[in-house]
Amino acid sequence: QERLVQSGGGWVQPGGSLRLSCTTSGGTFNTYSMGWYRQAPGKEREYVSAGRRNGDTWYADAVKGRFTIYRDNDKNTEYLQMNSLKPEDTAVYYCAARLDSVPGPYAYWGQGTQVTVSS
Repeated sequence: QERLVQSGGGWVQPGGSLRLSCTTSGGTFNTYSMGWYRQAPGKEREYVSAGRRNGDTWYADAVKGRFTIYRDNDKNTEYLQMNSLKPEDTAVYYCAARLDSVPGPYAYWGQGTQVTVSS
């Protein structure tokens, strides 16, 4: 069973930056497509970004141009760099993974990390 461990997050003022990390416990990170989702209080979980092993990336319109997803295969880690943060970015952020060769829903999820953007 794959395990995803998240780190990063916290509190930041509007306009600030944070970086989230998601590290897999197994040795098969470079076979995964990775994604990020978030869930704000009282709202459903929503898609934020995704990245495939070949470097293709996608972003939700709400974060495009401000967030960047990237990976370090040597560290088995996916990152989400978040810049120009807004109060509406406040949410619990989750990373997810699935085999890149098997399209479909994500099979593994991180524990979630809180991001709070406020003055």
